[in-house]
Amino acid sequence: MKPLFVIKIGGNVIDNDHELGRFLDNLAALHKPWILVHGGGKLATDLSVRLGIETQMIDGRRITDKATLDVVTMVYGGLVNKRIVAGLQSRGINAIGLTGADGDLIRARKREHPTTDYGFVGDVERVHDERLGGLLQSGFLPVLAPLTHDGKGNILNTNADTIASETASALASFYHVQLVYCFEKQGVLRDIDDEASVISRITSATYTELRASGAIAKGMIPKMDNAFTALRRGVSSVIITHADSVRHLGQQSLLGTTIALE
Repeated sequence: MKPLFVIKIGGNVIDNDHELGRFLDNLAALHKPWILVHGGGKLATDLSVRLGIETQMIDGRRITDKATLDVVTMVYGGLVNKRIVAGLQSRGINAIGLTGADGDLIRARKREHPTTDYGFVGDVERVHDERLGGLLQSGFLPVLAPLTHDGKGNILNTNADTIASETASALASFYHVQLVYCFEKQGVLRDIDDEASVISRITSATYTELRASGAIAKGMIPKMDNAFTALRRGVSSVIITHADSVRHLGQQSLLGTTIALE
């Protein structure tokens, strides 16, 4: 099968013009096909503050009321997505910016929870793998914003780590998929204040221990959960690494945290 990287970029890279530009340089230099999924939560939070809208988070996931939905739709689907696409186009990459609603690419359902109302938050039901594959075969490199739809006219805010995992899983039957989570750290850190404390490998068993100890918490929890889900669904490998490491994808010199089932 042909190789495919599904790359998720997030953290402080998105809202730093210099760091984002360097990431796009490295991404544009890749000679293998990729799909990029981006976050943008900090920018959405900043705009919410300016508009007087309170941001609520539970276990790293954003509570999305109607006002917050309007903000994330503008920021994710507009500002961040088109900034990335324009940056890639300027580097000679035929990127196409999309949400899950475009082409019915990612259908989701509004989250139901016994104790918490997450608002307009979506849980992915399916990814239209044939249409994404068709875009790749036509020479487009998709850039996916973390927005889905329910088929009833509603946009849903959906965790970008989840979208990356679900997209990688959906395409694993057609490609040799490597899922890569990129941000401003070198990998998963045992001590968040010590950049040298990168954990080189995390298995299902060690993840349980790290979460119980508090070493893995908040926004890293959904990232880890999605990594293991992708591996169980046939994704070849998952790594969490620094955004600069994109230039080393496919090489043994790639540093970061490898996620493995055992």
